[in-house]
Amino acid sequence: MSRVVHFEIQADDLERAKAFYGAVFDWSFEDFGQFTGSPYWGITTGAEDQPGINGGLLQRPAPTPGAGQGTNAFVCTVGVENYDATERRILDAGGEVALPKTALTGMAWQGYYLDTEGNTFGIHQPDPDAK
Repeated sequence: MSRVVHFEIQADDLERAKAFYGAVFDWSFEDFGQFTGSPYWGITTGAEDQPGINGGLLQRPAPTPGAGQGTNAFVCTVGVENYDATERRILDAGGEVALPKTALTGMAWQGYYLDTEGNTFGIHQPDPDAK
C-alpha cells in the first residue's frame, strides 16, 4: 500500500508564502534548489516523531484559476517502491502524464499525473543514484 508522503504548495511570491506559512503554522523552510534545478523550498511542518508529512514550496507554473473557477489546491505526492510499475498502473487505470518522470539528482525519481477527474498528484521513488 502506498501512502501520501509529501505535499506541494504553488505560490506567485515564494518569500511572501514562506512568511505566511511560517507565521501561521511555525513551518520552517530549506532550500532544495540544488536537487530540483529551480527554486524549491522544502517545508518542515513539525518534529519527525509526530504524525504528519512535510512538503515543498515552488513557483506557480501557470495562472491561478479565477474566482468561482474551481480549486487551487496543494498537490500531494505518493511514495512508491517502483516508479515505472506505478506509472504503468496509473496509465492503465485511465490516468495521464502531467509532467514526466524526472530525476531529482541524488535523491529520487519524481513525476506528476492527472487522475480520471483531472486532479494532479505526484509519485516519488527514493533513489540516491537518480540522475
